[in-house]
Amino acid sequence: MWRMYIAVFIQPFTWSFYTASVFIGIAAAVLWTAQGNCLTINSDEHTIGRNSGIFWALLQSSLFFGNLYIYFAWQGKTQISDSENILGEDESSDDQDVEVNEPAQNNMTKAVDAFKKSLKLCVTKEMLLLSITTAYTGLELTFFSGVYGTCIGAVNTFGTEEKSLIGLSGIFIGIGEILGGSLFGLLSKNNRFGRNPVVLLGILVHFVAFYLIFLNMPADAPIAPLEGTDSSAYIKPSKEVAIFCSLLLGLGDSCFNTQLLSILGFLYSEDSAPAFAVFKFVQSICAAVAFFYSNYLLLHWQLLLMVIFGFFGTVSFFTVEWEAAAVVARGSDYRSI
Repeated sequence: MWRMYIAVFIQPFTWSFYTASVFIGIAAAVLWTAQGNCLTINSDEHTIGRNSGIFWALLQSSLFFGNLYIYFAWQGKTQISDSENILGEDESSDDQDVEVNEPAQNNMTKAVDAFKKSLKLCVTKEMLLLSITTAYTGLELTFFSGVYGTCIGAVNTFGTEEKSLIGLSGIFIGIGEILGGSLFGLLSKNNRFGRNPVVLLGILVHFVAFYLIFLNMPADAPIAPLEGTDSSAYIKPSKEVAIFCSLLLGLGDSCFNTQLLSILGFLYSEDSAPAFAVFKFVQSICAAVAFFYSNYLLLHWQLLLMVIFGFFGTVSFFTVEWEAAAVVARGSDYRSI
């Protein structure tokens, strides 16, 4: 499916692009669920945080290398020709064929059972609370991967560098992601305070980034025409501030995602596939909703939505983490399925 999606960019058409996007989304959902399950199987309660951080750092390394090309290829350009259309980000891919040793009927039964467990899991207290946090990661995923780069490229004040700055922004988002994943992976084993401080750091970093973006970017940047916008922001748009915000967006995102992977692997260690399926479902739905409204809402309204979801998502994560810590302190196993 990934090869089909890449092939669409050779000669892009609207119908083929959207069709391929649907198929790659289906494939990504399966792959993410499998990755989360594999991560949980190969970790315990002491190593899940470390392994989640390492996994996230390696995953996001593609942001750095892919956008490095964009930065150099688009320098000095105000329009991107058809020959320069490329795919800028690779979240995940799998080129290896998996041998299926079990009968197809048995695999279908397992899939149906996992789907039923996912439905039951959706209405549990822990998953409902974590779904708020997951929803926030979907909104901010859309913002830093699609909306923010568009905003930077639409600001005419940046001059001929506006397009290449999109690539530079992606590089610094990747640096923030890799830095966060590596740092939290290395420190998780010695962290006596649980996951809450990392999530708190993530939301504070994001709030700072949102405030600076609010001051630095014109409100109509997300919905500006192809010619860009000459509107003024609260301060004169600064390239340095814009790139610094990219770093903060990546760092904050790594805080949330590494800790979500960690807590899901901890809470649902016995059968993690349904939990990660719900996680990816909620995140993807919210990302799709964010892509839809990003074409209509001014920048400050999009930032406000993320602030609201970020606040309540942080509180809900704290609640689940405190309950999990209390169970561990009593020396009993945590079971939700």
